[in-house]
Amino acid sequence: MEANSSISREVNLRRAVLEAAHTVVIKVGTNVLTTSQGHLDLERVRSLVEQVWRIRQTGRRVALVSSGAIGAGIGQLGLDRRPTDLPHLQAAAAVGQSYLMAAYESCFRPHGCRTAQILLTASDLDSRTRYLNVRNTLLTLFEWDCIPIINENDTVSTAEIKFGDNDHLAALVTNLLHAPLLILLTNVEGLYRGDPSDPKAEVISVVERIDESITNLAGTSRSPLGTGGMKSKLRAAQLVTSAGEAVWMAHGGRPRVLDDILDAKPIGTLFLASETGLNARQRWIGLAAKPRGRLVVDAGARRAVEEKGRSLLAIGVVEVVGNFSKGDVVVLQDTQGVEFARGLSNYSAADARRIQGMRSEDIVGLLGPRTYEEVIHRDNLVLTRRATAGS
Repeated sequence: MEANSSISREVNLRRAVLEAAHTVVIKVGTNVLTTSQGHLDLERVRSLVEQVWRIRQTGRRVALVSSGAIGAGIGQLGLDRRPTDLPHLQAAAAVGQSYLMAAYESCFRPHGCRTAQILLTASDLDSRTRYLNVRNTLLTLFEWDCIPIINENDTVSTAEIKFGDNDHLAALVTNLLHAPLLILLTNVEGLYRGDPSDPKAEVISVVERIDESITNLAGTSRSPLGTGGMKSKLRAAQLVTSAGEAVWMAHGGRPRVLDDILDAKPIGTLFLASETGLNARQRWIGLAAKPRGRLVVDAGARRAVEEKGRSLLAIGVVEVVGNFSKGDVVVLQDTQGVEFARGLSNYSAADARRIQGMRSEDIVGLLGPRTYEEVIHRDNLVLTRRATAGS
């Protein structure tokens, strides 16, 4: 009886997530789209497109975050392995990206669906103005009944402006669109409770909260064509669920995988959204913008920010790290090095160092009357501890 009750509850959870999913972001990994030799698997692309079209027929909006450009380029160039240096990776992406988009376009065309290519670097989402421009472009494409196909701009990305992998990019796009559901299609069935190579290991059907016990289940293996892994997917799931959306991870090679998800079948792993979400400004501060520095604070300041919802005052700052300007996003961490929040600094790094540890009433005498009482106002603070725990 208890087992039946648990199954019934999970069915209801899956249905509730799908009912709320007016917009769906689908991330497709390299290994889902390519053969073991690195060639683009056109039959897999065609099957995926047909399922996306069926999701569209339900009235939902769909954005695809698609890997595969480098893998497709490897196949087109006849390479026997993935390049390891940046110039060759970027060249492979340049060759493969047009081939990948042509494949999507030819498969969507018979269904009357138009496609649009969007190539992003991390700096596009780091800037608040460009972040909003990307959002407006995507919303306009939805208005025009187009399928946005999004990828990292691998041909120009460098270490400083890379997202790291398309799992992270998909999480940011999901938050950007306030999409209630991110579907991660990968080359494993889901998150296993144990070693995936063990035949007795079971897939966890529903994860209600991503904590240390969950992140410890992630392995370290990577495929020869992809760049991610289970740790990458859990980090993406943490970003999305902490903002108030759900994530569904499933095997992209499974026949009719998207159809089965749409039917709320018990496949893969569903990560439930946290109860408290983030608004658009908080999403950018806490999840998208690149921090320019760090403020190390004492225990009292952490409690005031994290537990009492207060602003960060100079008296609680014990160290200023980095070289940032007024208005930049900075990380707040405790003296043990644990990040717990991010926010917009009212002071440059130089001024923050001058006033650290000072009482608010003494700052005016040092910097003059046109100063802020808070180093970071609570309206510009976002708690991140839950989103980054275990990463």
